[in-house]
Amino acid sequence: MDTLLLLNPIAFSIGALKVHWYGLILGTAALLGLLLVIREGKRFNIPQEVFMDMVLLGVPSAIIGARIYYVAFKWEDYKGNFWDVFKIWNGGIAIYGALIGAIICAVIFFRRKGYNFWRMADICAPGLIVGQMIGRWGNFVNQEAYGGPVEESFLRDKLHLPDFIVNQMNVEGVFHHPAFLYESVWSFAGLILLLVLRRQKFMRAGEMFMSYFIWYSIGRFFIEAVRTDSLAFQAPEWVASFVNGLWSPMTALGFEQGYLDPAYGNVRISQLLAIGIIVVAIVFIVVRRVTGKADARYSDPIVSSKVAVDDIGYTATVTGEEEKVTTTPSSTQDDSKQVEDKKE
Repeated sequence: MDTLLLLNPIAFSIGALKVHWYGLILGTAALLGLLLVIREGKRFNIPQEVFMDMVLLGVPSAIIGARIYYVAFKWEDYKGNFWDVFKIWNGGIAIYGALIGAIICAVIFFRRKGYNFWRMADICAPGLIVGQMIGRWGNFVNQEAYGGPVEESFLRDKLHLPDFIVNQMNVEGVFHHPAFLYESVWSFAGLILLLVLRRQKFMRAGEMFMSYFIWYSIGRFFIEAVRTDSLAFQAPEWVASFVNGLWSPMTALGFEQGYLDPAYGNVRISQLLAIGIIVVAIVFIVVRRVTGKADARYSDPIVSSKVAVDDIGYTATVTGEEEKVTTTPSSTQDDSKQVEDKKE
């Protein structure tokens, strides 16, 4: 039975230029995430140009980081075909690499703009998870990032998925878990959670951003093990047993881990990284609360240090001009009075 593809990976062509659905979906994801961030930024009187510039710099940084991360762990597949490294439209980017690239760019950018990174990262958190929620559908079109084999009845009768998803999960005659869909739905639930959290008075600076990482990493830990294309490495056996033990509750839900070639590795990198991120994020929140460093709340005003300096200079100039205008009539009246006294 041949693979059933309902969608051509190429959306349209302009001459020799082929525009892929993968790129269009990622672009749409970035745009919708940006609009959500801009809307929240207005509550803090942050110019939308700040976020637009951030996206213009952040998206390329994220793509570069994602590709470097992926290729670094798949170097054996690319060292003989160097030009394939640049063919990102064929897939092969890692979300954690994208986050690393985007965060490095954001730290530098916001610092240059005079904004506190944690405050701005909090505002951007819902936009990030929106981007991931939509971006995963690029994997759907490319028929990648799927899970292990399943029966067609599991997709149709248990998950009640529509035909266009079920058929796309038919890879060379075998149906697979729609791991991209699991992650997209998990991200949607995370979006709702973040939108609720950001209106809570107890939220402090940096905690929205950390909440995003905690939520996404929990989902990624469990979903990653279902996939068959995970980046992996050879770890001590006790590490593999620990990771598999944490994942074992999924078996009660009828899930099985996707095949992982023992020669390639025994621990999925994304799973181990997800555990580390969750621990670091929780420690970050607790330590900042205990030490009193989490003094700023999410709802507190956000002001750029550079904008503040400019405003002070402008205010001083205006005030000085007002004083001149105010003193001029008074001086004129005094001069007139002196003239009248002389006349008398």
